[in-house]
Amino acid sequence: MIATHTVGSRCWAIAEGYIPIDEKPNDDPRLMSHESACLLNTNDLEAQVTLTLYFKDREPAGPYRAIVPARRTLHLRFNDLSDPEPVPRDTDYATLIESDLPIVVQHTRLDARQEALALISTIAYAGE
Repeated sequence: MIATHTVGSRCWAIAEGYIPIDEKPNDDPRLMSHESACLLNTNDLEAQVTLTLYFKDREPAGPYRAIVPARRTLHLRFNDLSDPEPVPRDTDYATLIESDLPIVVQHTRLDARQEALALISTIAYAGE
């Protein structure tokens, strides 16, 4: 029997976001520059998640919607978000992630503009 524990928060913030424009696009999508929110749902029910993007010089974009199945993880690439609009490239933004159930959020960026790829990852800020 696998024990499950409810962990996380219903509100998360990623204060930093940026998707560079790849000067030499890679044919392998795993090696393209991207931002990801890795979402963990340890609940027995699916989590309904919304994302709102904030910018320094325009109104917010969103909500973007995602579902994280019960007792599963979802790696959500910001590059793939398109509804209500694509996430702009070469633009600073921040993200507010809200869920109807407690989840855990980790932020990851792959910068593939140079041959020596750069990967950063951190736990998002958990709000109240």
